[in-house]
Amino acid sequence: MEGVVGIILAGGQGERLGILAVERTKPAIPFGGKYRIIDFTLSNCVNSGIYNVAILTQYQPRSLTDHIGIGMPWGFARPDGRIQLLHPYLAREEGRDWYKGTADAVYQNLQFIEEQETDLVLVLSGDHIYKMDYRDMVDFHRKNQADVTLAVTRLPRDELIHFGTVTVDENQQVSGFQEKVKDPKSDLVSMGVYVFQKELLRQVLEDDAQRRSSKHDFGRNIFPQLVGNCRLFAYNFEGYWRDVGTVRAYWEANMRLLDSPPSISFSADWPIRTKEDEPRAPAAISHRGDVVNSMISHGCIIEGRVENSILSPGVRVAANAVIKYSVIMNDTVIGRESVVDYSILDKEIIVEAGSHVGTGNDFQVNREEPAILNTGLTVVGKGAKIPEGVKIGRNCAIACNVTEKDFRSSIVQSGETVRSKRQRPAHKE
Repeated sequence: MEGVVGIILAGGQGERLGILAVERTKPAIPFGGKYRIIDFTLSNCVNSGIYNVAILTQYQPRSLTDHIGIGMPWGFARPDGRIQLLHPYLAREEGRDWYKGTADAVYQNLQFIEEQETDLVLVLSGDHIYKMDYRDMVDFHRKNQADVTLAVTRLPRDELIHFGTVTVDENQQVSGFQEKVKDPKSDLVSMGVYVFQKELLRQVLEDDAQRRSSKHDFGRNIFPQLVGNCRLFAYNFEGYWRDVGTVRAYWEANMRLLDSPPSISFSADWPIRTKEDEPRAPAAISHRGDVVNSMISHGCIIEGRVENSILSPGVRVAANAVIKYSVIMNDTVIGRESVVDYSILDKEIIVEAGSHVGTGNDFQVNREEPAILNTGLTVVGKGAKIPEGVKIGRNCAIACNVTEKDFRSSIVQSGETVRSKRQRPAHKE
């Protein structure tokens, strides 16, 4: 797309995702089997004809950097393609610190933006699940001679407190913006997708940088200031969009892929591209295996039963093991006669024979992280080893790289956390 540069915000820590985001930034978390969360935003860019993109990183960037590389899987490795990962230390001026907010992240990279021969800047969040043709939004922006356009979608009222909400007039011009308030005036929420005239973006970010009281955040500071002071429009997006910022939201978004029809269609007309780590054989289901309403990725070997679950590449399910309503990431092994129910298991976990992960009717919230694990989901971190015969309840957190020696008992009560007693080793992301 001519005249547009894409800026993807991908430095978020993902604190509400708990141990899933301990060793990686939120956009790098696996999703939907073989993908990562950022794949959806990157694929939207390429499918919309945007091949000039910068990704702003910060927290735990190694996994994301390894995943993106030079952008070949998405089509950026072409004569007119350009993808750059911009880290804070590359953009930092003397006396500046790490990014203080979303607006500050873009502000610290204004030099890169100024160097682009474009009139529009498309600012995107790298941690949402959706398929969107940005060309339609850019056309809307230009047709209305807007200074700024933000994409909006409707959400149920009980979810609005977590988002910035937007009120508009009959011409879709923004008349109000409220950031995460208890009683919003509108059910239209900002999707974290913005089109700015480049010169205006520079002006508003430089002004915001001078305000000591500012949190330097687009939602909290920039958009409330813009209302009534420029041509600010809202573009209605009618498709599926999901913020996966909590453990429950992440699990739900994965489960929605199993709906009929699915929330996101992986069709050839709008492909979601990703980096394939290594060639793997097709999934194999033995004569003893059984798969019901599940997504099974290549390289999986199924000898047990899988129901209503998402399995990433290389997962092995041994004989008589059962997986239900769960998300299992790459190269995790579920031992014979084990049961995994309503849980999220990260990469390279070993669940020994006869173990139960997510068991019982006690839904005691997690004692260490009650705001994160409170809906019954149990989460197991990367590289953990669950000993034979262990029973793990609901709302439990099993930290990355724990071993058999870290379990004090064969029963982990609901709401408990198991952490490693030793120093974490280097671990493949």
